[in-house]
Amino acid sequence: MTGQMQQTGTLSRVIFNNPENGYTVAVFDTDEGSMTIVGSFAEPKPGARYRLDGRFVIHKKYGEQFSFSSFEELLPVGEDAILEFLSAGNIRGIGPKTAKLIVDTFGAESLKIIEEKPEQLLMINGIGPKSLEKIRESFLESRDFANASIELREMGIEMSDAVRIYKIYGSDSIDAVKENPYMLVEDIRGMTFPKADLIAEKLGFAHDSSFRIESGIRYVLRSWAVSGSTLMPEEMLTERTAALLDVTREEVRDSIRDMVFNGELEEDTADDIRVIYLYGYYHAEQRIAYNLIRIRNAQRMAVPALIDDLINDAEADMAADLGEIYLSAEQRAAVAACLENNVSIITGGPGTGKTTIINTLVRIFRRLDMSTALAAPTGRAAKRMEEASGEPAMTIHRLLEYVYSDDEDILDFGRDEDNPLEQQVVIVDEASMIDTMLMDGLLQAVKDGTILIFTGDADQLPAVGAGNVLRDIIASEVIHTTRLREIFRQAGDSRIITNSHRINNGEMPEQGSRDSDFFMLRRDDEAAVLELIRELVSGRLERGYDFVRSAADIQLLTPTKRGALGAPNLNSVLQEVLNPAEEGKPEITVGNRTFRLGDKVMQLRNNYTAEWHDDDWNEGEGIFNGDMGTVESIDAISKSMTVRSDDRLITYSGEMFEELDLAYAVTVHKSQGSEFPVVIIPMWRFPPMLMTRNLLYTAVTRGKRLVLLIGDPRCIRYMVDNNRADERYTGLKSRLKSSDYSVALIRSSTVL
Repeated sequence: MTGQMQQTGTLSRVIFNNPENGYTVAVFDTDEGSMTIVGSFAEPKPGARYRLDGRFVIHKKYGEQFSFSSFEELLPVGEDAILEFLSAGNIRGIGPKTAKLIVDTFGAESLKIIEEKPEQLLMINGIGPKSLEKIRESFLESRDFANASIELREMGIEMSDAVRIYKIYGSDSIDAVKENPYMLVEDIRGMTFPKADLIAEKLGFAHDSSFRIESGIRYVLRSWAVSGSTLMPEEMLTERTAALLDVTREEVRDSIRDMVFNGELEEDTADDIRVIYLYGYYHAEQRIAYNLIRIRNAQRMAVPALIDDLINDAEADMAADLGEIYLSAEQRAAVAACLENNVSIITGGPGTGKTTIINTLVRIFRRLDMSTALAAPTGRAAKRMEEASGEPAMTIHRLLEYVYSDDEDILDFGRDEDNPLEQQVVIVDEASMIDTMLMDGLLQAVKDGTILIFTGDADQLPAVGAGNVLRDIIASEVIHTTRLREIFRQAGDSRIITNSHRINNGEMPEQGSRDSDFFMLRRDDEAAVLELIRELVSGRLERGYDFVRSAADIQLLTPTKRGALGAPNLNSVLQEVLNPAEEGKPEITVGNRTFRLGDKVMQLRNNYTAEWHDDDWNEGEGIFNGDMGTVESIDAISKSMTVRSDDRLITYSGEMFEELDLAYAVTVHKSQGSEFPVVIIPMWRFPPMLMTRNLLYTAVTRGKRLVLLIGDPRCIRYMVDNNRADERYTGLKSRLKSSDYSVALIRSSTVL
């Protein structure tokens, strides 16, 4: 039974419902018996009758289910059915007692009275004008969505999207979609331009409709921002949009001019080239430039001691706590610069002493009784900062006291220019990961007189979000920057450290000896690479190294998502090796992914409203792109899953599963800000744009105790030689260099 069919019956019990997209698992009673149904309801109503369109499917664990793609709510017939429906609380203002009074009074005509002559309900004891209005509105809303959903489905809109549309537009849903289906891309989470374009085609919108062209322009600009650029040359934007939509360039130019005039886009000139920004990125770059210079030039209280004495005292403190520690001349100069300047940047590769500098500064500011905030872009980076310094650290989002409005899909920070951070010193680590919008929020919250210090490795991959902020600030030369180059003796004993610097300098890494922490293992085809990876994670590394306690200490990092050595396929292979299906082991399948108890998983995007609690039931909100954890429990009935990420427990259900993936293997980009005991990196013929020096450098520097490159040595050579950095179009460098912050187009791939 796999063909499309109809089922008519009564919804007897809701097992699970996600109110955001309506995804529901429920028990459905028909004349032929009960069945489990899965699909999307706006608001499932126990006791209500429905006609469902769908098909029977066989779930490998839960057996036969009826998966419905659309539904029609049927009014119950007969006094018993009507009483059951009204008693279930499906209409606001009517409970079991009131339902019985209504049915006793109006009998089988009860629903007709509610719909057509609601004023007659006033004769029922307990129903007054206010409750009558509530009953009438609730009943009409129910009927309204039932009718709207049918029409939306006829437009080619999936039921889960229909639920979201109705939650936004209500009774105006049909008119809103018919007027401009492209606004769904702006208003409805998960609605893409191609989906809206198909809806518009069904509705008969012209190929050259202004709505279509303007939406296409926004789509191209947003795609460009996803790849990291904050601006786009107008001619390039015109050409790509015209090709995407199959319209003339002149039509695109006309729409760009209209959007600039209406304030939807911003235009500027860069190196005599006209460029176009999405509104938000344009003003974010302006504010970053303004606020950096403002903070740099502000007057602050002088440090009340000789800097050399402060450094000597901090050095002595660290020696007493941690053993013999001496700062190099380079490190002392970096610390002094942070005490002499309002804004400072310290950048350098692994083993150059950035952590020691942070610890020195923390001790100095503690001695001076200056309040200090430590922060990093990700939770994992903040945790490492806290462990190394012994002082509390947090994500930048938490520092800024973020507040997310789910209704408006807007992220705001509680700390801003009107309510700035109170600390006298702010130290931010892993600054290369800060994108344009986050840096904008941070700088707005830093008041005049604050000491602001950024540390990070400018040679790593840039932030996942738009912008190349740290590199642009350094390249502008308007902020004091210390570049650390000296590798310390202990770090120099590590092949991981020395080979990281060799790669960054354009030299081939060197093979280590038997007791080394860095190996290059040659394999001549993809299958052999994959087989060696299987062998290593299946116990070989655990048997060979006492610091590898389990496979959880081993992280696969790959440049790509595609192919046999891409993250999805590697995850599938490694899950079957490390956490195979077993009788009695809970698992849950969502789309083409299966999660099992004990799986290593990763959060794929920021979710500011996701609720979590720790083991002491302290509660909070927010999980972030790149957070990793382990599946701790699975509830098959509610189709939900609990993940432990550090000390937080997060429950995933419904649409949240789209934000989660297996993490036995992750892309190098997703690994930024993290460190792992063991890192394995497949080396093969990946797309040329991914085979770059800074990608290999970033991957190698993720390993703490052991790094293995497996594959073709020629691919390693290609990546070392390919110093084509991530090309991004930004305007920040030129804004900082220019006294009036006029924009100039730069290619942020410039090697520093």
